[in-house]
Amino acid sequence: MIYKTFNSLEESKKIIDENDGVLLFFSTTKCSLGEALEPKVYQLIQNNYPKISFYFVDMQHLPDVAAHYSAFIEPTILVFFDGKESIRKSRNIGIEELSQSISRLYKIIFY
Repeated sequence: MIYKTFNSLEESKKIIDENDGVLLFFSTTKCSLGEALEPKVYQLIQNNYPKISFYFVDMQHLPDVAAHYSAFIEPTILVFFDGKESIRKSRNIGIEELSQSISRLYKIIFY
């Protein structure tokens, strides 16, 4: 799988501002929980919420981005709708719970 990513804080802000829905998945390549969860979240977004853009943020390579969004625990998922942080989940994240949280807002924004 190839995930979208960015290289700077400014680029992340631009992506969030220009898209109606963005999911940022914060983790590192050394986080086993993040490695297991990442493909599940990616598939959830691709299959059920195609209007949301999925971005992987490597916390080791972009610590300033992680700090800006207060993502200090790995993994952390942030979902933005209309440029505003709407959902924040960290560490033990259930796919079904995440899906329900996204679904409510997704229906409001995109339908």
